[in-house]
Amino acid sequence: MKTLSCALFAFAIASAQSTVPVIIETELGSIEVELAAGNAPVSSANFLRYVDAGLYDNGLFHRTVTPGNQPNNTVRIEVIQAGAAPGVKPFPPIPLERTSLTGLKHLDGTISMARAAPDTADTDFFICVGDQPALDFGGKRNPDGQGFAAFGRVTKGMEIVRKIQGAPAKGQQLTPPVRIVRIIRKPA
Repeated sequence: MKTLSCALFAFAIASAQSTVPVIIETELGSIEVELAAGNAPVSSANFLRYVDAGLYDNGLFHRTVTPGNQPNNTVRIEVIQAGAAPGVKPFPPIPLERTSLTGLKHLDGTISMARAAPDTADTDFFICVGDQPALDFGGKRNPDGQGFAAFGRVTKGMEIVRKIQGAPAKGQQLTPPVRIVRIIRKPA
């Protein structure tokens, strides 16, 4: 695991610009995102590995978290969550880049790695709808207080994010999920 972490970190430092623009093309429209590779090199490199391998092509926005669908949570958030195409074998999980170290915050339009326990993030990511400080290091959404790894922000297409958030859902599961056509690096 340490070898993978070191290799991933070295890859990120060697190949990342301070920001990397990407386009998330969905069946509802496009979302442009700027990855903060200089602040969050490991999470950005992990995301770009999936992008460059085409593993988000035909992926899904499968979850919408809204104030009305979290009856058992005392700390409520608003996000949409997506992942690689069904059946994709994920790369090994990456270390958690805490917001206390990256300086990034979960603000409106922030893209961040989804996870269960610390150091378990692989393909799934989410986009914040509104400011979500409970997802930062020390926040109360996750009982471990470690927060989630923010690694970029939406620069264009928040109306698409909001359209996905408002799509039909059963509980938090979008029904049907919103298909990701592809995610690519934005051409220069």
